[in-house]
Amino acid sequence: MRYEGMVYRPPSEARSLILQLTIGCARNECTFCSMYKDKKFRIRNLEEVVEDIKMAKNHYRLGIERVFLADGDALIVKTKDLLYIMDKIHEILPTVNRITIYGAPKDVLAKKPEELKLLREAGLNMVYMGAESGSDKVLKSVRKNATQAEIIEAGQKLKSTGLKSSITLISGLGGVEDLEEHAVQSAKVISAIKPEYASLLTLLIEPGTQLYHQWKAGDFHPLEGPEAVFKEMRLFLQNIDSEGTVFRANHASNYLPLAGTFNRDIPALLAQIEHAVQNHLFRPDAFRQL
Repeated sequence: MRYEGMVYRPPSEARSLILQLTIGCARNECTFCSMYKDKKFRIRNLEEVVEDIKMAKNHYRLGIERVFLADGDALIVKTKDLLYIMDKIHEILPTVNRITIYGAPKDVLAKKPEELKLLREAGLNMVYMGAESGSDKVLKSVRKNATQAEIIEAGQKLKSTGLKSSITLISGLGGVEDLEEHAVQSAKVISAIKPEYASLLTLLIEPGTQLYHQWKAGDFHPLEGPEAVFKEMRLFLQNIDSEGTVFRANHASNYLPLAGTFNRDIPALLAQIEHAVQNHLFRPDAFRQL
C-alpha cells in the first residue's frame, strides 16, 4: 500500500483497509486541529487508487471486509468518481461488506439526495461527520466552517437517504466561558439528527495549533481538570433526546470511558460519572492522548 503523510481514521475503523482517495483536508482551518498539516489537499488520480486496491488484494490474503475512504474530506469527491471507486472495490475485493468515509457538513449538503441514495445503493454504509460543537458561537470561534443549522441539515439529510452517520463532538471546546452553551447546544444537534452513532472526545490542546497560541496568549481558557469536563458532560447527557443512538466516550483523550445507548442508558451514564467524581476515578492527564 502507498500512503502519503500521516493517515488518520476513526477508532472503529481499526480493522479496515484505509484507502486514500483524497490527500489532506479540503478546509483544514479548525483552530484546534493539528491533522493534515503536512500535506496540501488534492483528489488523487482514480487509477492510482485502483492500483492501491489491487495492491491490497495481493497483500492481504485472508479477505478484506471493511474499507475506509480517507483522507479528511473524501466525500467532496464527485459522486460519479466515488461510485467508480466503490465499484472497483467490490470488483477487486469481493469480500468487502462495509465502506465508510469522512464527510464534512458542507460536503453532505453539496450532494443531492439522489446522489446520496446512489452512494448508499453502491455500498457506502456510513459517513463520519465531525460536528465538534452544536454552538454557533463555538463553531465560529474554532473556524469550523459550519453552523448548527448546517450540521443538523446535513445529519438529517444523511438519515433521510438511508445513510448511517457517526457524529463526533469535542468536550471542552467551548472553554470555561462557554461550557454550558457548548454542552446544551451540542445535545440539541444530536437530538435533532438522532444519528446511529455519536462520540465524544475530550479536548487536548496541541502545540502548533492556533488554539495553542490563543491559550498561551490568554485568549482561551480551557476546562481545568476532569471535574469541569464531567460537569459539561452531565449537562450534555441531561439535555439529550436521541432514542437508539449508540454513544461512545471511550477515546484515549477521555478522562472516563463511557458507553451506552440513548436514551435508555442516560441514567446509568450519569451515575457512572458521579461514581467517578466521588472516587476520583479518571485517566491521568499523562495517559490521555489523541
